Amino acid sequence: MEEAQSKVLPVKQTINCRGKLIDLSFPKVMGIINVTPDSFFDGGALKSDADLLARTEQQLEDGATFIDIGAMSSRPKSEEISESEELNRLLPALESVHKAFPEAIISADTYRSGVAKVAIEHGASIINDISAGHLDPQMIPTIGKLGVPYIMMHMQGTPQSMQDNPTYDALITDILDYFLDRLRLIKEHGILDVIVDPGFGFGKTLNHNYEILDQLSNFKMLGHPILAGLSRKSMINKVLETKPSEALNGTTALNMVALQNGANILRVHDVKEAHECIKLYSQLNLSRSLYD
Repeated sequence: MEEAQSKVLPVKQTINCRGKLIDLSFPKVMGIINVTPDSFFDGGALKSDADLLARTEQQLEDGATFIDIGAMSSRPKSEEISESEELNRLLPALESVHKAFPEAIISADTYRSGVAKVAIEHGASIINDISAGHLDPQMIPTIGKLGVPYIMMHMQGTPQSMQDNPTYDALITDILDYFLDRLRLIKEHGILDVIVDPGFGFGKTLNHNYEILDQLSNFKMLGHPILAGLSRKSMINKVLETKPSEALNGTTALNMVALQNGANILRVHDVKEAHECIKLYSQLNLSRSLYD
């Protein structure tokens, strides 16, 4: 972390999505679309293509800039499926959304380079990788060849093992060092547009998650936009003694904290509420600028 502390980089505020320049100096919303039977909140909710398109249309109308489509659950202890099964789930959804909403910016949520390549060929503009290339060494070279924005997340272990007993020598320092190592490799492969995601709930205890949220602004020193994925997670439910279906209010509360601490993208199930949160945060900043 000494390298990061000695040279704090200005945050890159734009990403290029198929020639469309997206300005992240004003926070944006990424809507979650799970085409999985076992995701922790909405697994199996989309029963048909009509359901998929209706959910996507609603998210876009509610203010989503990005639509993130995932075909394999990454919840703790989730079952790993084959690459062919992941593609069998992902491609029909990706093609359908891209055809119905050709201007939508679609992110493919996968840690497999083969899936990433096919997803970009079929309409995705961004790859969202929970492992930052650790689960597939070909991912980062593939992203370099594809020339697309890359969301890299911090995760300790794998979805199957990450919550077994997550420990750190110094939480924030360890995660920053992880990202610095990844960024060196990313630079070698000429990847220009990178978004960092500290990975709430991925190899973290309850206290780890809240420490990361409180210290989120430290990740600005990496020089890349920050994504916060807090939506309906156990870090809310454990405190409030709720279920994911009851965690919208808690999600909104923590999203506001994330925005105040530097988040550029909120990845959520509930786009309308996140978009309203951003509007209120922006008004707060506007009012502050007027009376400061």
